[in-house]
Amino acid sequence: MHDHLTCQSCSQRFNSVFCKAKEEYVNMINEQKICNVYKKGQILFNEGAYPFGVFCINDGKIKLSHSGDDGKEQIIRLLKAGDILGYRALLSGERYSASAVALEDTQICFIPKELFTSILKVDPALAFEMMKMLSDELHKTEIKLTHLAQKPIRERLAETLLFIKETYGYEADGITLNVRLSREEIANLVGTATESAIRLLSEFKKDGMVELDGKKIKILSQKELVKTANLQD
Repeated sequence: MHDHLTCQSCSQRFNSVFCKAKEEYVNMINEQKICNVYKKGQILFNEGAYPFGVFCINDGKIKLSHSGDDGKEQIIRLLKAGDILGYRALLSGERYSASAVALEDTQICFIPKELFTSILKVDPALAFEMMKMLSDELHKTEIKLTHLAQKPIRERLAETLLFIKETYGYEADGITLNVRLSREEIANLVGTATESAIRLLSEFKKDGMVELDGKKIKILSQKELVKTANLQD
């Protein structure tokens, strides 16, 4: 267990779904939540398990991944500080459809199921924020499915790099993506074979769009990436 972080002083307080929750309910969450640090590679929950609450990321990065029929990992979402996870299975009363793994040392607050659902029932503002979040997630999934079906791999890789940048931002140098992902994980996000992702990243490097240093990826020309991704800027 980690030192108790107060919701009121949390740096992500107004970046999360709890931004509109009534102060009295935030106080209740603060009193009953459990705070932990998950080491890089540590599992928060496994696909197929039943949910006992929701997880709120205070600091760090998480990947949500589903195991396909062939046992291969499929990354569904990348999460950052301020995001919550585990709520869909909890609200639907189903098992987790994906596993959650820490991409780096991550600080997490766990809110028990009974507390979370009881507050949702009496706080319309929080319930509305949850609906907005679910709608946004569904919209993003629909766009991703459309792109998987219609876009060439090269365009999808450029779009994935831009998506990673939007999610985690840059390091202090202003060009290095602020996350370390393996080539397999990048291929997974793109929806292609690892070999294809490696080949295309080398092409991007040759074209002067990126610079590669192990798992470090530097974006040298965001403008060219946007153009390659065929996005409406």
